[in-house]
Amino acid sequence: MKYKYIIVAVIVILAVVLVFRNVSLNKANTPSDDLDLNKDENIETKKEYDEEDVETIYLAGGCFWGVEEYMDRVEGVVDATSGYANGNTEDPSYEEVMTGKTRHAETVEVKYDPTKTDLIEVLLYYFKVIDPTVVNRQGNDVGTQYRTGIYYVDDSQEEVIRKVVETEQEKYDEKIVVEVLPLYNFAKAEEEYQEYLKKNPGAYCHVDLNEAESGVERDESLPSIDLELDSSDENLEEKLTREEYDVTQKGATERAFSHEYNDLDEKGIYVDIVSGEPLFSSQDKYDSGSGWPSFTKPIDKMRIKENIDMDLGMERKEIRSKDGDSHLGHVFNDGPKEEGGMRYCVNGSSLKFIPFDEMEEKGYGDLLDIFDE
Repeated sequence: MKYKYIIVAVIVILAVVLVFRNVSLNKANTPSDDLDLNKDENIETKKEYDEEDVETIYLAGGCFWGVEEYMDRVEGVVDATSGYANGNTEDPSYEEVMTGKTRHAETVEVKYDPTKTDLIEVLLYYFKVIDPTVVNRQGNDVGTQYRTGIYYVDDSQEEVIRKVVETEQEKYDEKIVVEVLPLYNFAKAEEEYQEYLKKNPGAYCHVDLNEAESGVERDESLPSIDLELDSSDENLEEKLTREEYDVTQKGATERAFSHEYNDLDEKGIYVDIVSGEPLFSSQDKYDSGSGWPSFTKPIDKMRIKENIDMDLGMERKEIRSKDGDSHLGHVFNDGPKEEGGMRYCVNGSSLKFIPFDEMEEKGYGDLLDIFDE
């Protein structure tokens, strides 16, 4: 009989040892353990934003709760949400995804403010914390649900993504195997998995969260960061030149023949320097002799607002951008008759020129077809 008690005691001791071993392993593998995750009292850390003011990309990088917490710390990211993407069912559960049968990847929906960062910058942060050369594995997690992937929602994002992947490939001898595909069948994960590391700061995490604080190196082959400006930005005056600010925000007029865009004869589009919204095409630009960039029509009349202007003691039609509400100039009815008779007389300081060859990478790929062959 005493042997039975001895056997039971040995089993209990072994169970206790295994429990403590697992706890130790979790702590050893948790870079987040020495970071302030705000614990329970500050779990609600979502930033306020308007959907129309952000851009979105979907990133699969292994276990989603580590990637979610990491991306939420990246400068310019306003929201990170755990979910499941690019599987063969529409609304899977965590348990179903874990079987591998749904083919979903654990994926984080990343929303970022284009006035503070850009897609290239977000992707560079992503590549800092994944191994892009392994298939169906990140850290200790193995399975198709832990594959790496970048899933886009706008075709104009694809070229930017592939350029970043090409640049990253130079760092590795092995081939990068990160999926680059359009997003489909994305489903938000259950609430218990949202902000998981904030709720469970001791949980296992394969991502070094400290990497979000150390910045990224942008290769010279990549376009320099090109941030959109926001007319509501308190620092807008610092981001524009004095003339650009006075023209767009105070309705000033630049001197005739003073801006380089007056003589510019290059294929491309002109966008609002503040909001980035596309306004005019080089196809509709002509030399009016007025000394200001002149166009026969806007790309889309819905992007232009017209107001009655009596400042000079006569009635004129002021034109402003719809979204940015930037003062652009005035429209007159003395333009080329064969083109409709209108002259959109615009301050070059209110515009930013996007060359035709850069339109795709800068997010204006949908306007390429407005140009004649």
